[in-house]
Amino acid sequence: MQKMILAVLLSSMVVMILGIFVIPLLKKLKLSQKERKEGPQTHLAKAGTPSMGGIIILAGVIAGTLAFSVGSMVYALPCLIVTLTCGLIGFIDDSVKIKGSGKGLRAYQKIIAQFLVAFAVGLYCKRYFGTAIELAFFDIEIDLGWAYIPVAMIVVLAAVNSVNLIDGVDGLSSSVTLIYALSMGLIFVVLSNVRSAEGQVMLAHGYDGMAVFAGAIAGGCLGFLRFNAYPAKIMMGDTGSLALGGAVAMMALSSKAILLLLIMGGCYVATSISVILQVGSYKLRHKRIFKMAPLHHHFELMGITEPKIVAGYAIVTALLCLVGLLAYV
Repeated sequence: MQKMILAVLLSSMVVMILGIFVIPLLKKLKLSQKERKEGPQTHLAKAGTPSMGGIIILAGVIAGTLAFSVGSMVYALPCLIVTLTCGLIGFIDDSVKIKGSGKGLRAYQKIIAQFLVAFAVGLYCKRYFGTAIELAFFDIEIDLGWAYIPVAMIVVLAAVNSVNLIDGVDGLSSSVTLIYALSMGLIFVVLSNVRSAEGQVMLAHGYDGMAVFAGAIAGGCLGFLRFNAYPAKIMMGDTGSLALGGAVAMMALSSKAILLLLIMGGCYVATSISVILQVGSYKLRHKRIFKMAPLHHHFELMGITEPKIVAGYAIVTALLCLVGLLAYV
C-alpha cells in the first residue's frame, strides 16, 4: 500500500511539473488538434488547445512505476510496455491529425496496430497468467483454454477504444480512469496479501508491482487534471487515451477478474454501447437514439455543463468501483 501511495504522489508530481514547461512548448510548436465541425458547437472554441498531453502522463507513469516496483516488476513491466506501445500508436495518430486534415491514421491502420498489440497481449497473458478467469463475487474459477487469447484480445481492443471514446469532455477520461486505477490498485494490494498468506511469494510480489503500476496510472491522471479540468489548457489526445486504454486492459487481465471491468468500468461500457446503438439505429431505421454519440455529447446537447458531466461520471464510477471492491472485502 505504501509503495502504491508513493507511486501516486511521484507520478502526479512529475506530470504537474512537466505540464508547466510542456504546455507552452506545445503552443509554440503549434501542436494543437483541430476540432471537428460535426461535434458539439461549443467545442469549436477549444480549437488551438495543445494536444498530445498524453506524453506527460506517460512520463509520470514511467517514473512512478520504475521507482517503486523494483523487485516486483514481473507483471508491472509488461503492463508498462503495453501502455507505452498503445501510447505510441496514439502519438503517431495525433501527429498525423495535427500535420494533416485532422483525421489522423486511417481506420484500418489503427485496427491493424491495435490488433497486433492485442494478439501479443493475449499470448503473453496466456503464458504468464494462465487461461483461467475468476468470477470474483462467487469465488469461482473458469478455465477458458484455447478461448483465452481471443477473450484477452477483446478486452484490450474494447478497453483501448472505449477510453478513447470517453475522452471527449474536459477532464472526463482522466477522472474516470483515476478512480478506476485507484480501485484496481486496492484490489492488487488485497491480492498480494492473500497470495503472501498462501505462501505464493512470487505471485504476491507480482501483485505488489501491479499495485504500484495502478498507483502510477492514477497519479498520472490526477496530475493531468491540474491542466485538463474545464477549461482545459491541454488535451491528452490519442497519445493519452490509447495509453490509458491499454493500462485499463492490462489491469483487468492481470487481476484475472476481467468481468469486473464491465462493472467498475461501467462508464466506459456505456460510452461504447451508446456509439454502437447510435450507428446501428441510424443504419437500420435512419433514426438516432441520442442527440449525439458518444453519450457525454448527448448530455452536452441537453444543456448539461462539462464540469457537471464529469462530476456525474466520476460519482457513478466511484459507486461502481465500490461494488467491485465488495468482492474482495
